[in-house]
Parts: sequence; structure tokens; C-alpha cells
Amino acid sequence: MDTITDKKTQRGIIVSIRVRFLVVIGILSLVSAMILAYTSYQFSVENAMDDARTQGSIVFNMIDSSRMYFKKHQRPLIGKLVEKDRFYPEIMSGFVVSRGVWDIFEERFPGYKFKQATLDPLYLPNKADVDEIKLIEMFEENKNLIDKEGVMTKGDRHFYYFARPIMVTAACLRCHGNPEEAPKDQLEIYGTTNGYDWHNGQIVSTSIVYVPLDRAMAAAKKSATSLFAMGATGILVLMGVMWFFLSRGVVSPLAKLEQKTTQISLGKELDVEMGVNSKDEIGSLARAIDRLRISTAKLLERCSGK
Repeated sequence: MDTITDKKTQRGIIVSIRVRFLVVIGILSLVSAMILAYTSYQFSVENAMDDARTQGSIVFNMIDSSRMYFKKHQRPLIGKLVEKDRFYPEIMSGFVVSRGVWDIFEERFPGYKFKQATLDPLYLPNKADVDEIKLIEMFEENKNLIDKEGVMTKGDRHFYYFARPIMVTAACLRCHGNPEEAPKDQLEIYGTTNGYDWHNGQIVSTSIVYVPLDRAMAAAKKSATSLFAMGATGILVLMGVMWFFLSRGVVSPLAKLEQKTTQISLGKELDVEMGVNSKDEIGSLARAIDRLRISTAKLLERCSGK
């Protein structure tokens, strides 16, 4: 009974070694797969950010170039052709022109957003939100800051933004200075409550382009998840293969040697060879036990002869 118990215990030890080995390999492989997936995710996010930064810069400079062309070439000419008190926003307001260009752009490239975020705008949809107010205040405090970019969350959506300050000039005060001096047509369109009493040199607004990140971030997560899933599948396959070869090449021979050694210790099967012919460490151990079997057999013969 004790012999049977010892056999079960010893075999349990052999099996536990196999299990522990596979558990360690599995944990290390799983950690490696997680690190690889996380690295892939970070790399994808960085690429998405770089791409969004490039897109934001291109789109913003397109809009800004359109506004600067209007300011430099069109507005002076329009000012000469239109009566002083007349105001046609579509051809006389840089803000309206930029917004009109953007509306056409947005139809072709949905998801992007553009805003002339303003503290006190004539056109109320341009009213700056909390984050945009912080940007304007930052530009006002640091007049040497040319632009600002980064990541901003709006509701449940993530955007990469590219912003540039708009400084009030003397030309702006014709429409945004004293409301009593503003064009009458403008007063009829926008009223006299908002968008006035600006001061020369003041930063009251920022042009800001928002590039959506949701799709890129979702793609990065999907890529990382797929990579982790493939890694986990590979780990399971690897562990299955290792289990098979460990069982066949290590555990079974060791169990056989353990059983044979037990028989030798009881003085049994001393005339039966080990039957393990591998040329590795297990084979060396088998040959050593075989020599022990032969020595034990000779020793017992001498003892019985006496």
C-alpha cells in the first residue's frame, strides 16, 4: 500500500513539474503578448496623432490662407465699391467667408470641424466654449504664442485641434468697435448686443480646426486587440505542443525510470534492462540507473552465495 502511495506521490511531483513549467512559460508568453499589444497600440496612437497633426496643419493653413487672401486683396477692393453703411457678410466679412469655404469643405470631408471661436461674437454659434476660452486667454496672456495644438474632448468624441489667435486690428473696429459707428446693415442683421467694443491689439478670437480621432483610436484598439488575440492563440498552441513533447520526451521516460528505480530498491526486476536509449540527460540517467541495477544484482548474488 505504501509503495502504491509513493508511486502516486512521485508521479504527482513529475506532473506538477510539467504543469509549473508550462504555467511559467504561459505567464511569460502572456505578459510578452500584452506588452507587444500595448506597444502596438501606443505606436498606432502616435501614428494617428502624427497623421492628425499633419491633416490639421494642412486644413488650417488652407482656411487661413483663404482668409488672408480675402483680407489682403478682396476686402480693400470691396470697401471701395460698397457704400459705407452697407454690409454684405458674404463678401465683406472674413469670418463669414472662412465659414462659407469650410461649409463646402465639410460636405466633402465630414467629421472635421472649424470654428472662429470668439469671446463675444456677432454670430452666436461662434461663441467660444470653456476649452476655447482657455485657449483665447492663453493667447492673450502670451502674445508671442503663434499657435497651439493638442488633443481635446468634446462630449464623448476626441479631436486633435490646431488653433491660431486672431488679433484685433484697426480694420476690425469698423464692424466690432462702437456699435453706433458700425454699418447699418450689420446692425439690422446681428443687432447691437454682441460683438462690439473690441480694442486694437486685443486677442478676442481663435481660428481652430478639429480633426476627429475616434476612427483612428478605434483602429488602434482593434489592431492591438487582434494582435493580442493572435498572440494568445499562439501561446495556447505552443503550450499544447510543449505539453505533448514534455509528456512524450520527459515525463513518460522519467515516470518509467522512477518505476524501475523503485523496483530495484525492492530487489525486483534486476535482470530487466531500462529500455531507455535516448542520448540526452534522461538517457544518461537511465544508463546510471542501469549500472545501479547491475551492481545491486551482483551484490545480492554475493550475499546469497554466502
